[in-house]
Amino acid sequence: MAKPPAELAEEVRETVKDRKSYLGVIDRLNKASVDKHWEAYADIPWDDPDYRIDQDDPRWILPADDRLGSTAWYRAQPVEVQARIGLWRVATAMKIGLQFENLLKRGLLNYAYRLPNGRPEFRYVYHETTEECHHGMMFQEFVNRTGMPIKGMPRSLSLVAQLAPLIPLVSTELFFVFVLGGEDPIDYVQRKWLKEGRTKHPLEETIMKIHIAEEARHISFARHFLKHRAPRLNRVRRLALGLFTPIVLGVMARIMLSPPGSMIRHFGIPQDVVREAYRNEAARVELRNCVAKIRDLMGELGLINGVNRRVWAAFGIWDEPKQARKAAKTAA
Repeated sequence: MAKPPAELAEEVRETVKDRKSYLGVIDRLNKASVDKHWEAYADIPWDDPDYRIDQDDPRWILPADDRLGSTAWYRAQPVEVQARIGLWRVATAMKIGLQFENLLKRGLLNYAYRLPNGRPEFRYVYHETTEECHHGMMFQEFVNRTGMPIKGMPRSLSLVAQLAPLIPLVSTELFFVFVLGGEDPIDYVQRKWLKEGRTKHPLEETIMKIHIAEEARHISFARHFLKHRAPRLNRVRRLALGLFTPIVLGVMARIMLSPPGSMIRHFGIPQDVVREAYRNEAARVELRNCVAKIRDLMGELGLINGVNRRVWAAFGIWDEPKQARKAAKTAA
């Protein structure tokens, strides 16, 4: 049984100056997938008594600095209700995660289907697909063991999302923006929770650490793919990619960070409490922060202009990219 990583893995970040360096990144990611990987039913001790899920376990209670956990309404609930709300939220995040990764796997296989012989991306894509299969299994197993009626994405959104695996048939670059739009926000949240010690239950912590370690590779590939391909796009495709990117990110970030509607209904959370917890400046800052790395990447690739900047702002995810902030400080 492989132990979860003691330290959180960081994505590989290199300057992709030419095809040789791009291929070097893929080689390192392929090797990492062979050397360090986890299996859902071999590397997680599901039946260990310490890993058992109890809906009333106080370790699920949201901390006082959590947006919902800090409300007077939440703190006034019986401790078992507080615990169940906390568990419901964790399980919903995992259910949405496995649904997103289901779409991701189908899109990756559509991309790989058309790759010619000898392309190193083929092997990497199959490594990633295998890892995502194990993520889906461990997420669903966690959800099953809660005994809660967790739904995941709203039905209407789930129906629309079925188009996502077809994106690589139109634009592989936009597909990997979609990949980052689903992976970066949850990676941001999970790293933040682990760093702040919010994750108390050993099963949740183990799943998070495994997920972060392997997602670091997936995020790295998507970023380097875009760095390699975006500069080679013609003007029309670059404009289209720059325009659709904030739309994809704005939708995906909200899916990952918004409170589950089923949780609100199940526990009868008043709308004024939802507004207090999730529709304030702190929530807007977190929304912007969770896509900061992708926004910086788009700025680095020259894909942000005066027109699509308004789209970023309309979706509430605009902030000056890192390069622009550095240039402003230098000029000052």
